[in-house]
Amino acid sequence: MIRYNLVCESAHDFECWFPSSDAYDAQVERGLVGCPHCGSTSVSKAVMAPRVARKDREPSKALVAAPPTEATVPMISEPERKLREMIKALHEHVAANSEHVGDRFAEEARKIHYGETEGRSIHGQASLDEARALIEEGIEVAPLPMLPDDRN
Repeated sequence: MIRYNLVCESAHDFECWFPSSDAYDAQVERGLVGCPHCGSTSVSKAVMAPRVARKDREPSKALVAAPPTEATVPMISEPERKLREMIKALHEHVAANSEHVGDRFAEEARKIHYGETEGRSIHGQASLDEARALIEEGIEVAPLPMLPDDRN
């Protein structure tokens, strides 16, 4: 684990722990690291002094971890957390109220539109070109927003 001292665009200082420097880079790039003071996701590393182990001191016999406090830095801001909850609820609603047709979405949407099969709500996957073609034919389609976790 790596602890970074961070600073937001409003000059608020705070610290966060990350599994690696790559994890820090990825989370900052996705806007997942927010300032606990103002919620800004425009953050950067602050200047840090490295910790160097001294050999002239006797090592500590016991280590104690401090319990979590109210000042724990959230990984995502409150508005983003609420947005993710709404997107998740939307996905659950679509799954519960429509038929999953997988990669046959474009084909099934056309059949429904042209009356070749019963009308019903469907969801599935379509390429960008397929979705554009459906829209050009006057078939109503809408993309479902994805959550970052959906790709893992």
